[in-house]
Amino acid sequence: MPITTLDQTTALIVIDLQAGVVTLPVEPSPASVIARTVELLESFRRHGLPVVLVNVDAGAPGRTEAGGIGALARPDGWTELVPELDARPSDHLITKRTWGAFQGTGLAELLRDNGVTQVVITGIATSAGVESTARQAHEHGFNVTLATDAMSDRNPEAHANSIRNIFPRLGETGTTAEILAVLEATR
Repeated sequence: MPITTLDQTTALIVIDLQAGVVTLPVEPSPASVIARTVELLESFRRHGLPVVLVNVDAGAPGRTEAGGIGALARPDGWTELVPELDARPSDHLITKRTWGAFQGTGLAELLRDNGVTQVVITGIATSAGVESTARQAHEHGFNVTLATDAMSDRNPEAHANSIRNIFPRLGETGTTAEILAVLEATR
């Protein structure tokens, strides 16, 4: 369902826009994802809404055929958030060790303690960190909105499948411009 509204206390969750991840070959380009995410960050901060910046520093244990983040060599600085996010003291930093940002991080409690009832999610990769976080948010009872033009994936087919088939079952979707328009109209 296209975005219809944003709850009074909606948080922005930014997934894995960090030095090591934005160098991976993804489509659309990391630069466009970062630029659109920055637009959302500026608006959420201006309205005094919670911002959660998530980085990944490990992979879930267990064998997979595809490898994954746990199989990647992580050089020094790999987990550093991209400077364009301009992390602020008021932002919440979550370091995850699985695809989803809720597992073992205290994110659900943090959001509830801040009165959050809805989340807007952006980031990389659409079919992994973004989708897993959206699923977990939905399972925790949060309303979910996904900024479909502020995410990308290594696999264009997986990216399209998440947007077309998965996200409408987890919440509402919209472009950055559509989300910003609803945010302005509800504040």
